Order: sequence, then structure tokens, then C-alpha cells
Amino acid sequence: MNEIFEWERVLMNDLPIIFLLEVIFRCLVMFIVVLFSLKLTGKRGIKQLSIFELVIIITLGSAAGDPMFYEDVGLLPAITVFICVLAFYRTVTWALKFKKFEHWIEGKPAYLIVDGEFVIERMKKEDIAVDEFYAELRMEHIDHLGQVKLAILEVSGDISVFFYKNEDVKYGLPILPQEVRNPVKEITKKGLFACVSCGKVHELDIATEAVCSKCGKKKWLEARNNFRVV
Repeated sequence: MNEIFEWERVLMNDLPIIFLLEVIFRCLVMFIVVLFSLKLTGKRGIKQLSIFELVIIITLGSAAGDPMFYEDVGLLPAITVFICVLAFYRTVTWALKFKKFEHWIEGKPAYLIVDGEFVIERMKKEDIAVDEFYAELRMEHIDHLGQVKLAILEVSGDISVFFYKNEDVKYGLPILPQEVRNPVKEITKKGLFACVSCGKVHELDIATEAVCSKCGKKKWLEARNNFRVV
């Protein structure tokens, strides 16, 4: 390469214009191969991806892309890659019948909320973004954690939420945006307050500072116990 922006090289890499017809043919072939490969992975492989399945899709996508426009990448090597990857996929999905291997590949469900309080260690381990988590809870019509009996992070990445019945709703940490943004350190009136960090509810007296007995943090929101409205 003698200089940058050699347009003939940039556009066609010194290939004849007729090569574009070959590109069209390559795209068609690889599109069909991808389509049938995804079909073989089953419905779950397309609708709900695990970590392993996502790796498979990315691998197949990479193998499919190069033959579409690189003239020095033949179709047969790419198709061979597809056959190998699908063989690996079938082997691993068979091995997933063994629980230890399944847990190693896909992980285990994780409890994030139990009885209206965060499981702090698990939240940290799973690296949960709190604002995003609150948003998902709000989409389930939850406005405070006292309405939540259990929240479980599934291996698929989805969050399963189990609610208290109305008569069992507890005081809990509010999660509406306008409230979450305004925690307090100084307690100006006696009442029930929820720790912003762990969700534990305390009965607090007027004080310039209060420390959570569960996590040791010092930021609070006034607890609520209203019913969930659907």
C-alpha cells in the first residue's frame, strides 16, 4: 500500500467488479447455513439464550461473516466450522444433563430479595445495577420492597418476583424514582425507615445520624406499606 485512501483498493481491493456477484452468492449460501443451524439449536436457542448459547450464536455469526465478503475465505472451511460448532453444541447440551456441569456452564438461580430485604452478598456477587433492578421491579407494579416476598435472578438473566398477599404486605424500602433520589441521613421525626443499601426497616427516633444494624450504612427513606396496585 503506497498511500491511504486509494479508492480502488478501499472499495474493491483490486478485485474485478464481477466479484460482487460472488459476494451475493456467498451471502445467500451462508444465510441459508445460519438459518438451518439456528433451527437445529431449537426454540430455546433462539428465544432465550444462556451464556453458552450466546457464545454459540456469536461463533456462528463470525464464521458466517467472513466468507460473505473475503475472497480468500472459502465456503467449505466456513461450513466445516459450522459443523464443528454444532457438534460441540450437541455434545455440551447432552452433558448439561449432569447437574454439576450444568451449574458450571449456566450458573444457578440467585436470591436477590428475601422477605423484603436485599441479599447483599448476592447482589454484590452478581454485580446487579440497582437502578436497573428497581426499574424491572417497577414494571411489575412494585413501589416498595415490602410487597416482595422473593426476587430471584434466573440463569437466563430474567428476574422472577413473588409477592406478598395484600394482608401480608410489610413496611419496605420505596423504589419510585422521586423517592430513591432523596435519601436522608438525619432523622427529623420518629417512625419506620428503610435502609437504602439493604432494605432493612428500623423504627428510628429523631437523630442526626442512624446506623443500619444489618449493613452499617447511614442513608434512609421513610418506609411504606401500601398494597401493590395492578
